[in-house]
Amino acid sequence: MKKTLLAATAMAMLGAPMAMAETIGVSIARFDDNFLTVMRNGMEDYAGGIDGVDLQVEDAVDDVAKQLDQINNFIASGVDAIIVNAVDTSATEAMSQAAASANVPLVYVNREPVNVDTLPDNQAFVASNEIESGTLAAFEACKMLRAAGHAGGAKGYMLMGQLSNQAAVQRSKDVEDVIGMDMCNFITLIDKQTAEWSRDKAQDLMTNWLSSGEEFQVVFANNDEMAIGAIQAMKASGVSMEDVVVVGVDATQDALVAMQAGDLDATVFQDAAGQGQGSVDAALSLARGEDVEQKVYIPFKLVTPANIDDFLSKN
Repeated sequence: MKKTLLAATAMAMLGAPMAMAETIGVSIARFDDNFLTVMRNGMEDYAGGIDGVDLQVEDAVDDVAKQLDQINNFIASGVDAIIVNAVDTSATEAMSQAAASANVPLVYVNREPVNVDTLPDNQAFVASNEIESGTLAAFEACKMLRAAGHAGGAKGYMLMGQLSNQAAVQRSKDVEDVIGMDMCNFITLIDKQTAEWSRDKAQDLMTNWLSSGEEFQVVFANNDEMAIGAIQAMKASGVSMEDVVVVGVDATQDALVAMQAGDLDATVFQDAAGQGQGSVDAALSLARGEDVEQKVYIPFKLVTPANIDDFLSKN
Protein backbone atom coordinates (compact mmCIF):
# COMPACT_ATOMS: atom_id res chain seq x y z
CA MET A 1 0.00 0.00 0.00
CA LYS A 2 1.33 3.42 -0.94
CA LYS A 3 2.69 5.51 1.88
CA THR A 4 2.97 9.25 2.13
CA LEU A 5 6.44 10.54 2.86
CA LEU A 6 6.72 14.23 3.67
CA ALA A 7 9.90 16.15 4.30
CA ALA A 8 10.55 16.62 8.00
CA THR A 9 10.62 20.19 9.21
CA ALA A 10 13.83 21.76 10.42
CA MET A 11 12.42 21.82 13.93
CA ALA A 12 11.81 18.09 13.89
CA MET A 13 15.28 17.39 12.48
CA LEU A 14 16.82 19.33 15.35
CA GLY A 15 14.79 17.35 17.82
CA ALA A 16 12.97 20.41 19.14
CA PRO A 17 9.55 19.80 20.73
CA MET A 18 6.44 20.55 18.63
CA ALA A 19 4.49 22.85 20.91
CA MET A 20 2.67 24.92 18.28
CA ALA A 21 -1.10 24.94 18.18
CA GLU A 22 -2.56 23.00 15.26
CA THR A 23 -5.82 23.81 13.55
CA ILE A 24 -7.77 21.34 11.41
CA GLY A 25 -10.61 22.50 9.19
CA VAL A 26 -13.42 19.94 8.92
CA SER A 27 -16.21 19.95 6.32
CA ILE A 28 -19.02 17.47 6.98
CA ALA A 29 -21.48 16.66 4.19
CA ARG A 30 -24.46 17.29 6.45
CA PHE A 31 -25.05 17.70 10.18
CA ASP A 32 -28.61 16.30 10.10
CA ASP A 33 -27.45 12.70 9.65
CA ASN A 34 -27.32 10.33 12.62
CA PHE A 35 -24.26 8.40 11.49
CA LEU A 36 -22.30 11.51 10.53
CA THR A 37 -23.22 13.08 13.87
CA VAL A 38 -21.61 10.16 15.69
CA MET A 39 -18.55 10.49 13.47
CA ARG A 40 -18.34 14.25 14.04
CA ASN A 41 -18.72 13.82 17.79
CA GLY A 42 -15.97 11.21 17.71
CA MET A 43 -13.66 13.68 15.99
CA GLU A 44 -14.44 16.52 18.36
CA ASP A 45 -14.18 14.42 21.53
CA TYR A 46 -10.89 12.91 20.41
CA ALA A 47 -9.33 16.20 19.29
CA GLY A 48 -10.55 17.84 22.49
CA GLY A 49 -8.29 15.51 24.45
CA ILE A 50 -5.17 16.51 22.51
CA ASP A 51 -3.39 19.65 23.79
CA GLY A 52 -3.01 22.40 21.23
CA VAL A 53 -5.36 20.89 18.62
CA ASP A 54 -8.38 22.89 17.47
CA LEU A 55 -11.08 21.72 15.06
CA GLN A 56 -13.08 24.16 12.93
CA VAL A 57 -16.12 22.10 11.90
CA GLU A 58 -18.57 23.27 9.23
CA ASP A 59 -21.78 21.86 7.74
CA ALA A 60 -21.75 21.62 3.93
CA VAL A 61 -25.57 21.11 3.97
CA ASP A 62 -25.29 18.60 1.10
CA ASP A 63 -24.06 21.33 -1.25
CA VAL A 64 -20.99 20.52 -3.38
CA ALA A 65 -20.21 24.16 -4.20
CA LYS A 66 -20.53 25.17 -0.56
CA GLN A 67 -18.15 22.40 0.47
CA LEU A 68 -15.52 23.52 -2.02
CA ASP A 69 -15.91 27.09 -0.72
CA GLN A 70 -15.35 25.80 2.81
CA ILE A 71 -12.15 24.07 1.73
CA ASN A 72 -10.88 27.21 0.02
CA ASN A 73 -11.76 29.25 3.11
CA PHE A 74 -9.87 26.81 5.32
CA ILE A 75 -6.84 27.16 3.06
CA ALA A 76 -7.06 30.95 3.11
CA SER A 77 -7.29 30.98 6.90
CA GLY A 78 -4.05 29.00 7.20
CA VAL A 79 -5.25 25.72 8.73
CA ASP A 80 -2.63 23.00 9.23
CA ALA A 81 -4.78 20.29 7.64
CA ILE A 82 -8.28 19.65 6.29
CA ILE A 83 -10.71 16.77 6.80
CA VAL A 84 -13.52 16.28 4.28
CA ASN A 85 -16.59 14.09 4.43
CA ALA A 86 -17.56 14.55 0.79
CA VAL A 87 -21.04 15.61 -0.30
CA ASP A 88 -20.48 14.11 -3.74
CA THR A 89 -17.70 11.54 -4.03
CA SER A 90 -17.44 12.14 -7.78
CA ALA A 91 -16.56 15.81 -7.19
CA THR A 92 -13.46 15.40 -5.05
CA GLU A 93 -10.78 16.05 -7.66
CA ALA A 94 -11.27 19.82 -7.42
CA MET A 95 -10.97 19.60 -3.63
CA SER A 96 -7.76 17.61 -3.85
CA GLN A 97 -6.35 20.03 -6.38
CA ALA A 98 -7.17 23.07 -4.23
CA ALA A 99 -5.49 21.59 -1.17
CA ALA A 100 -2.50 20.27 -3.10
CA SER A 101 -1.90 23.63 -4.80
CA ALA A 102 -1.74 25.27 -1.38
CA ASN A 103 0.33 22.38 0.07
CA VAL A 104 -2.26 21.81 2.80
CA PRO A 105 -2.71 18.16 3.86
CA LEU A 106 -6.20 16.77 3.26
CA VAL A 107 -7.91 13.66 4.62
CA TYR A 108 -11.15 12.26 3.21
CA VAL A 109 -13.25 10.41 5.78
CA ASN A 110 -16.06 7.85 5.47
CA ARG A 111 -16.96 8.50 1.82
CA GLU A 112 -14.48 7.29 -0.77
CA PRO A 113 -13.31 10.01 -3.19
CA VAL A 114 -13.39 9.22 -6.89
CA ASN A 115 -9.64 9.95 -7.06
CA VAL A 116 -8.74 7.70 -4.12
CA ASP A 117 -6.11 5.83 -6.18
CA THR A 118 -4.39 9.00 -7.38
CA LEU A 119 -4.35 11.15 -4.25
CA PRO A 120 -1.40 13.53 -3.87
CA ASP A 121 1.29 12.49 -1.42
CA ASN A 122 -0.08 14.67 1.38
CA GLN A 123 -3.64 13.32 1.18
CA ALA A 124 -5.28 10.19 2.60
CA PHE A 125 -8.58 8.35 2.99
CA VAL A 126 -9.96 6.90 6.24
CA ALA A 127 -13.09 4.75 6.16
CA SER A 128 -14.36 1.19 6.05
CA ASN A 129 -14.31 -1.02 2.97
CA GLU A 130 -17.81 -0.82 1.51
CA ILE A 131 -17.41 -4.17 -0.23
CA GLU A 132 -17.73 -5.69 3.24
CA SER A 133 -20.79 -3.72 4.37
CA GLY A 134 -23.37 -4.59 1.75
CA THR A 135 -21.99 -8.10 1.36
CA LEU A 136 -22.26 -8.95 5.06
CA ALA A 137 -25.84 -7.65 5.28
CA ALA A 138 -27.05 -9.26 2.05
CA PHE A 139 -25.50 -12.64 2.78
CA GLU A 140 -27.05 -12.68 6.25
CA ALA A 141 -30.45 -11.94 4.67
CA CYS A 142 -29.90 -14.82 2.25
CA LYS A 143 -29.16 -17.21 5.12
CA MET A 144 -32.19 -16.02 7.07
CA LEU A 145 -34.48 -16.49 4.08
CA ARG A 146 -33.16 -20.01 3.57
CA ALA A 147 -33.72 -20.80 7.24
CA ALA A 148 -37.29 -19.49 6.94
CA GLY A 149 -38.00 -21.91 4.10
CA HIS A 150 -37.83 -19.49 1.18
CA ALA A 151 -35.02 -21.20 -0.76
CA GLY A 152 -37.54 -22.05 -3.47
CA GLY A 153 -38.03 -18.40 -4.25
CA ALA A 154 -38.13 -15.02 -2.51
CA LYS A 155 -38.79 -11.48 -3.67
CA GLY A 156 -37.66 -8.18 -2.24
CA TYR A 157 -36.92 -4.50 -2.57
CA MET A 158 -33.72 -2.49 -2.28
CA LEU A 159 -33.51 1.03 -0.85
CA MET A 160 -30.42 2.82 -2.13
CA GLY A 161 -28.61 5.87 -0.77
CA GLN A 162 -27.66 8.93 -2.81
CA LEU A 163 -26.29 7.60 -6.06
CA SER A 164 -23.69 10.37 -6.19
CA ASN A 165 -22.17 8.62 -3.18
CA GLN A 166 -19.68 5.80 -3.70
CA ALA A 167 -20.97 3.94 -0.63
CA ALA A 168 -24.50 3.75 -2.05
CA VAL A 169 -23.24 2.48 -5.40
CA GLN A 170 -20.97 -0.13 -3.80
CA ARG A 171 -23.49 -1.35 -1.22
CA SER A 172 -26.11 -1.77 -3.94
CA LYS A 173 -23.64 -3.70 -6.09
CA ASP A 174 -22.80 -5.86 -3.06
CA VAL A 175 -26.45 -6.89 -2.75
CA GLU A 176 -26.71 -7.73 -6.44
CA ASP A 177 -23.46 -9.70 -6.30
CA VAL A 178 -24.74 -11.75 -3.36
CA ILE A 179 -28.10 -12.56 -4.94
CA GLY A 180 -26.19 -13.59 -8.04
CA MET A 181 -24.40 -16.33 -6.09
CA ASP A 182 -25.60 -19.92 -6.48
CA MET A 183 -26.55 -20.08 -2.80
CA CYS A 184 -28.66 -16.93 -2.96
CA ASN A 185 -29.95 -16.71 -6.53
CA PHE A 186 -33.43 -17.69 -5.37
CA ILE A 187 -33.87 -14.01 -4.42
CA THR A 188 -35.38 -11.65 -7.00
CA LEU A 189 -35.52 -7.86 -6.66
CA ILE A 190 -38.95 -6.50 -7.54
CA ASP A 191 -37.63 -2.92 -7.56
CA LYS A 192 -34.74 -0.79 -6.36
CA GLN A 193 -34.85 2.97 -5.88
CA THR A 194 -32.96 5.66 -4.03
CA ALA A 195 -34.36 7.11 -0.83
CA GLU A 196 -31.26 9.28 -0.42
CA TRP A 197 -30.27 7.84 2.99
CA SER A 198 -33.49 9.34 4.45
CA ARG A 199 -35.86 7.64 6.89
CA ASP A 200 -38.81 9.76 5.74
CA LYS A 201 -38.15 9.21 2.02
CA ALA A 202 -37.74 5.47 2.61
CA GLN A 203 -41.04 5.37 4.45
CA ASP A 204 -42.77 7.10 1.52
CA LEU A 205 -41.11 4.82 -1.03
CA MET A 206 -41.99 1.67 0.94
CA THR A 207 -45.58 2.87 1.25
CA ASN A 208 -45.75 3.21 -2.54
CA TRP A 209 -44.34 -0.29 -3.01
CA LEU A 210 -46.83 -1.72 -0.53
CA SER A 211 -49.70 -0.17 -2.48
CA SER A 212 -48.95 -2.53 -5.38
CA GLY A 213 -50.01 -5.47 -3.23
CA GLU A 214 -47.14 -7.62 -4.44
CA GLU A 215 -45.84 -10.16 -1.93
CA PHE A 216 -42.23 -9.88 -0.80
CA GLN A 217 -40.01 -11.43 1.85
CA VAL A 218 -36.94 -9.18 2.14
CA VAL A 219 -35.89 -5.52 2.20
CA PHE A 220 -32.27 -4.54 1.62
CA ALA A 221 -31.39 -1.01 2.75
CA ASN A 222 -28.09 0.78 2.13
CA ASN A 223 -28.28 2.25 5.62
CA ASP A 224 -30.22 1.88 8.86
CA GLU A 225 -32.18 5.10 8.49
CA MET A 226 -33.82 3.79 5.32
CA ALA A 227 -34.34 0.37 6.90
CA ILE A 228 -36.19 2.02 9.78
CA GLY A 229 -38.29 4.09 7.38
CA ALA A 230 -39.27 0.91 5.53
CA ILE A 231 -40.13 -0.80 8.82
CA GLN A 232 -42.34 2.12 9.86
CA ALA A 233 -44.22 1.94 6.55
CA MET A 234 -44.71 -1.81 6.82
CA LYS A 235 -45.93 -1.66 10.40
CA ALA A 236 -48.33 1.16 9.52
CA SER A 237 -49.73 -1.06 6.78
CA GLY A 238 -50.17 -4.02 9.10
CA VAL A 239 -47.29 -6.12 7.74
CA SER A 240 -45.98 -8.58 10.32
CA MET A 241 -42.26 -8.05 10.77
CA GLU A 242 -41.92 -11.78 11.46
CA ASP A 243 -42.71 -12.38 7.78
CA VAL A 244 -40.10 -10.01 6.29
CA VAL A 245 -36.31 -9.98 6.58
CA VAL A 246 -34.99 -6.40 6.82
CA VAL A 247 -31.29 -5.57 6.79
CA GLY A 248 -29.41 -2.26 6.96
CA VAL A 249 -25.93 -0.87 7.51
CA ASP A 250 -24.35 1.29 10.25
CA ALA A 251 -25.63 -0.21 13.55
CA THR A 252 -26.91 3.15 14.78
CA GLN A 253 -28.56 3.29 18.19
CA ASP A 254 -32.01 3.60 16.61
CA ALA A 255 -31.27 0.51 14.52
CA LEU A 256 -30.22 -1.47 17.57
CA VAL A 257 -33.45 -0.47 19.32
CA ALA A 258 -35.37 -1.70 16.25
CA MET A 259 -33.45 -4.96 16.39
CA GLN A 260 -34.25 -5.42 20.07
CA ALA A 261 -37.91 -4.89 19.20
CA GLY A 262 -37.69 -7.69 16.63
CA ASP A 263 -38.17 -5.40 13.62
CA LEU A 264 -34.65 -5.22 12.14
CA ASP A 265 -32.99 -8.55 11.43
CA ALA A 266 -29.39 -7.54 10.74
CA THR A 267 -27.16 -4.52 10.32
CA VAL A 268 -23.45 -3.93 9.95
CA PHE A 269 -21.45 -1.96 12.48
CA GLN A 270 -19.51 0.85 10.89
CA ASP A 271 -17.28 2.47 13.50
CA ALA A 272 -18.33 6.09 13.02
CA ALA A 273 -16.39 7.39 16.03
CA GLY A 274 -13.38 5.30 15.04
CA GLN A 275 -13.39 6.77 11.55
CA GLY A 276 -13.59 10.26 13.03
CA GLN A 277 -10.67 9.60 15.34
CA GLY A 278 -8.67 7.98 12.56
CA SER A 279 -9.16 11.00 10.31
CA VAL A 280 -7.87 13.33 13.03
CA ASP A 281 -4.82 11.12 13.57
CA ALA A 282 -4.10 11.05 9.82
CA ALA A 283 -4.52 14.82 9.47
CA LEU A 284 -2.19 15.52 12.38
CA SER A 285 0.41 13.05 11.12
CA LEU A 286 0.38 14.60 7.64
CA ALA A 287 0.65 18.09 9.11
CA ARG A 288 3.66 16.96 11.15
CA GLY A 289 5.44 15.34 8.22
CA GLU A 290 4.95 11.78 9.45
CA ASP A 291 4.34 8.62 7.42
CA VAL A 292 0.67 7.90 6.73
CA GLU A 293 -1.01 5.05 4.90
CA GLN A 294 -3.07 6.63 2.12
CA LYS A 295 -5.91 4.15 2.64
CA VAL A 296 -6.85 3.32 6.21
CA TYR A 297 -9.69 0.81 6.51
CA ILE A 298 -11.58 0.19 9.75
CA PRO A 299 -13.38 -3.21 9.61
CA PHE A 300 -17.14 -3.61 9.39
CA LYS A 301 -18.80 -6.14 11.73
CA LEU A 302 -22.09 -7.99 11.26
CA VAL A 303 -24.68 -7.32 13.98
CA THR A 304 -27.58 -9.70 14.65
CA PRO A 305 -29.78 -10.40 17.68
CA ALA A 306 -27.21 -13.04 18.67
CA ASN A 307 -24.41 -10.52 19.25
CA ILE A 308 -26.26 -7.22 19.68
CA ASP A 309 -25.09 -6.83 23.28
CA ASP A 310 -21.53 -6.33 22.01
CA PHE A 311 -22.59 -3.18 20.14
CA LEU A 312 -25.17 -1.46 22.34
CA SER A 313 -22.63 0.96 23.83
CA LYS A 314 -20.44 1.53 20.77
CA ASN A 315 -22.37 4.34 19.06
